[in-house]
Amino acid sequence: MKISYKKLWILLIEKDISPVQLRTDLNIAPGTMTKLRKNEEVALSVLLRICEYLDCNIGDICDALKDE
Repeated sequence: MKISYKKLWILLIEKDISPVQLRTDLNIAPGTMTKLRKNEEVALSVLLRICEYLDCNIGDICDALKDE
């Protein structure tokens, strides 16, 4: 399985929050942001911080997709 953060990017647009603002406000490392952009695995603690910041559930920012 692989992960998709497409929902995160859509939610940021809906809330008018830029990825730079998210990274700055949560002190997320640039490498972690790159992993998010590339749909790579990110630490659960980072995802939970994002959820708290956006006041949402983890399912609102990512999806687990079956490999084709």
